[in-house]
Amino acid sequence: MDVKFNNRGPVYLQIIRSFKEKIAVGELKPGEEIPSRRELANQMKVNPNTAQRAYKEMEEQGLIFTEKNHPSKITTDEKLLGQVREELIMEAVDTFVTSVRSINVPVDELLHLVKEKYTGHDEEEA
Repeated sequence: MDVKFNNRGPVYLQIIRSFKEKIAVGELKPGEEIPSRRELANQMKVNPNTAQRAYKEMEEQGLIFTEKNHPSKITTDEKLLGQVREELIMEAVDTFVTSVRSINVPVDELLHLVKEKYTGHDEEEA
């Protein structure tokens, strides 16, 4: 697990976000075993209590589950996994909309610019 931590939020929340992103893009599959709390702490060079807090929160959210004497695994709940992806998309859209709303860009122009940027080419070139 490779995470670049920033100073903007608690490390355990950044760990959870990293897991959510890996789930959303399919790097972590439903039912896949994940490192133990201690292994994760060593890999990420964080305090074991931080890893424990992240795992506890992810268990409460239903993202992971742990059966007695077995490694923790990613949930197999397809509905929840879909919600993770949607949550990340909505978070990004909210941030984007908030930042551009203040400069009063017309929606049609904005959609055109987003489509252009997202596809990586100008429609005029096509």
